[in-house]
Amino acid sequence: MSVSRRSFLKGAAGTAGVASLPVLPGCVASAADNPFLHGVASGDPLIDRVILWTRITPYNAAGEQASPEEYPAAVNFRWLVAEDPELTSIVLEGEGETTRERDFTVKIDAAGLQPGATYYYRFESQGWASDTGRTKTLPVGHIDRLRIAMTSCSNWEYGYFNVYGAIAKREDLDVVLHLGDYIYEYGNGSYGSDKNERLHEPAHEIVTLSDYRTRHAQYKTDENLQEAHRQNPFITIWDDHESTNDSYSEGAENHTEGEEGNWFDRRSAAIQAYFEWMPIREQGVDGYGDQLIYRDFRFGDLIDLIMLDTRLFARTEPGAIGDLGTLLDPHHTLLGDQQESWLFDKLQTSQNDGTKWRVVGQQVMMAQLAAGGIGFNMDQWDGYPLSRERVFDFIQDNEINNFVVLTGDIHSSWANDLAPEPFNTAKYDRETGEGAIGVEFVTPGVSSPGIEDFNLAFAASFALKNSLPHMQMVDFFHRGFVLLDINHYRIQAEWHWVRSINLPSDISFFAKAFQTWDGRPALVQEFVETEPKRDAAPFAPKLATVDKQL
Repeated sequence: MSVSRRSFLKGAAGTAGVASLPVLPGCVASAADNPFLHGVASGDPLIDRVILWTRITPYNAAGEQASPEEYPAAVNFRWLVAEDPELTSIVLEGEGETTRERDFTVKIDAAGLQPGATYYYRFESQGWASDTGRTKTLPVGHIDRLRIAMTSCSNWEYGYFNVYGAIAKREDLDVVLHLGDYIYEYGNGSYGSDKNERLHEPAHEIVTLSDYRTRHAQYKTDENLQEAHRQNPFITIWDDHESTNDSYSEGAENHTEGEEGNWFDRRSAAIQAYFEWMPIREQGVDGYGDQLIYRDFRFGDLIDLIMLDTRLFARTEPGAIGDLGTLLDPHHTLLGDQQESWLFDKLQTSQNDGTKWRVVGQQVMMAQLAAGGIGFNMDQWDGYPLSRERVFDFIQDNEINNFVVLTGDIHSSWANDLAPEPFNTAKYDRETGEGAIGVEFVTPGVSSPGIEDFNLAFAASFALKNSLPHMQMVDFFHRGFVLLDINHYRIQAEWHWVRSINLPSDISFFAKAFQTWDGRPALVQEFVETEPKRDAAPFAPKLATVDKQL
């Protein structure tokens, strides 16, 4: 079916049940009247489908945006998917209803699409159309090249989300990975910067379902974040701050039972809000009745992307530095038996199927950040050495090649060789890479800080890089993202940094690059950034307010 955008929108406005309350005659519409205040997003692409997301702010009986006390029980909407930015070649469309019970968020699993294809989508409700979004399905068969941006750690109070703006400007991305800390739970003034006026909503630390929903809603009003979502599908995982600092399956460092209620109630509230407000596919529940996030994605014959939950699924409470009783306890785990077995099966299946690269997206640093064998940060894989040893043993024993780990969490940039014995010169050679079994690329944060003083950050980076032989690059100062350019011969990871987060901007600059080559599990420094794809599908247009009225 093919219709013009104008005729479609006019027809949609007259469809029974589509608009709960159209714009009233005589009202002068403004951007503030638009019920799609939180933008549109897509995520979890497969070869024939993708999740489409939005949130609809309800109107009251006067035709104005309602306060929560005035919310109706339900709001109707319509959605469509087209092959072109003008939405003239519609391939899917439908109607639905969203309710108070899911905070008026909308999530469509749009099935029946073609592999490796770009699509454009839109929602309509209450006499308005959303902006157009752009998304893409996973490819099948032989794939020459992929471009993936990854980032993490976006703290509203610490600065502007300029990194999202820089990502949104890149027309040729296949997908964006967000590796956790999409929101932060703290109250105003607890973990922020005095260089801007961005304050959290609600003002207190978030604990209840209503709190988590409000915080997600605030973050989704950021224009740079909206634009990054609008132009690209996302694949996301949570880290700790989507619930609370240093969380694990049965508790958290930043949770006090007597003051902040039952941990499992808070945990479930955080997970429910995350699944309501993120473009992520629901795929089953864990032993606590909460949604799972570990899952995998195959991009043709080029990469298998395996996304882990090192945070809430089965992680046991971290021990103290040097607490060998906890560190060497066989029941002390980061992944849990079920997820660990699933990971090993996915790695082996990928190898057997002949996929070129096995890429693991996860939250906390896997490489050893240690002195004398004792880790500095028990929240990372250093705090779970037996879990890491089992992964490394599996890679070696089963001759798993082309193993790449993608990491967030630490608000800084790292390029690491993954070596079972990095401090043993007879087992690992930094210059040749002999002894490495894979590599790790760590993205800096969107706004969360590393070391704010440049001279101190430089000194700390220099000291670590020169004392830890497997760490080829460390930077504690800059915010930014990592661009992965992937083909059958190598993966190049490029760090693109922004100059500041204290003023709005969407400018980034190329800083560093490292490659890992097919069959050579170690890092090689590169000094030139890759060229963009020349066959990228055009951006989705952003409409003027008047064009969004039906």
